[in-house]
Amino acid sequence: MAKVYEFLADGFEEIEALAPVDILRRGGVEVQTVSIMGREDVMGAHGVTVKADTLFEDASDFSDADLLLLPGGMPGAKNLQEHEPLAELLLRHHGEGKRIGAICAAPMVLGLLGILNGRRATCYPGFEKFLEGAEYTADLVTVDGTVTTGKGPAAAMPYGYQLLSYFREAEAVESIKKGMMY
Repeated sequence: MAKVYEFLADGFEEIEALAPVDILRRGGVEVQTVSIMGREDVMGAHGVTVKADTLFEDASDFSDADLLLLPGGMPGAKNLQEHEPLAELLLRHHGEGKRIGAICAAPMVLGLLGILNGRRATCYPGFEKFLEGAEYTADLVTVDGTVTTGKGPAAAMPYGYQLLSYFREAEAVESIKKGMMY
């Protein structure tokens, strides 16, 4: 079974974090939310508190991850960007040729780590300057190799379905879309 970890930091964009988790779980993908805040309760950018499944420091070494996810929102993305153990994990995961997803402001984390160098990517308008070495597409969702980026809140659903397509056949993804009236 596929394993996905999504990293949460105070100031995350709620829809960008929860829509992909919901879609992936509906599709039978195991998803664990991981707080980098040193506590389970993480406060979203709009005052919604989410209880993470685990803390970064209590989790495994993430070697079983098929996909690592970064939701956007500010200051959530900045908090993710400043977490050095997460940066090391993202670089290792990317170096192993495994999938990474980031949406809204969070592609800046990948850009500043050099993960987007030579790739096509999208992000929330105004954050393009942080996509170092990338070609900015301005699309709702951009896939380039093992990296999937989303533009912002409106991209949360198509981004989630794109992520699900890595683990489920097209018919299963379409069935979930239909069930969610998308």
